[in-house]
Amino acid sequence: MSVPYETAAYEPADSPESPEEHLARLLGRALNSFELPDEAVHLLDCALAHNSSLHSAHHSAGLHRETYRHTWLLADGSALTLWELVHNTAPGSEPQHEVYVDEEELGLATARLPLPPETPDFELPVLVQLSRIPEPRPVYLPDGSADHARRLLRRAENTDRPGPGTAALLATASAHQITQAFGRPSTVGEPGRPGLSFSLYEHAFLLRDGAEVSLWEVEHTATPDGRHMCEVYITEDAARDAMERRAAQVP
Repeated sequence: MSVPYETAAYEPADSPESPEEHLARLLGRALNSFELPDEAVHLLDCALAHNSSLHSAHHSAGLHRETYRHTWLLADGSALTLWELVHNTAPGSEPQHEVYVDEEELGLATARLPLPPETPDFELPVLVQLSRIPEPRPVYLPDGSADHARRLLRRAENTDRPGPGTAALLATASAHQITQAFGRPSTVGEPGRPGLSFSLYEHAFLLRDGAEVSLWEVEHTATPDGRHMCEVYITEDAARDAMERRAAQVP
């Protein structure tokens, strides 16, 4: 039996799960998340709100397949959708999760499943008109921010870390906020060796004159002895490039 479903309302900005958390959870359970284009993931890093809804379902002789529509509202007012396929047709009947960037790819993946033929899909109406939501201002912590900036720069081990000019600028920081950013690769491993971890953090500082400055911290274990290493960069792109270089150097 196949059942179509309508879209659900957008999650408000103060929903229990943030757009970043929802994206991380979706990609964390999808077996093919590594196939998603980097451009799409980068756009979703800046999403303001999100919505998830059951799109359709099929149940037959103990086998099931559901498809979900996950939509994010971006900062420029546009929307980006990922399609999730959940099924238990693999050996062992454990639920498998896959994610795709468009409905055509979803249809091809669904057609490969060993399920009885279905009725044609319905064209679902879009019931929600998306409107732009102002990007919220970060919640800064006015607690030893200049000292936090000094400690962050002191533990950075990369030779191209921010220099004295940045340190002098951040000496005027009056508040700060630390946010973990989603980024790939997150883990790298090989048989007989523990997985190598990569984490990306944004350290946003509020200066006394009202200006905002961010530093991007990469923490990883891609070192010869497996110890944790900290690198700090001026831009997010530079930090992500460093993550990719380190991952490529793993033997």
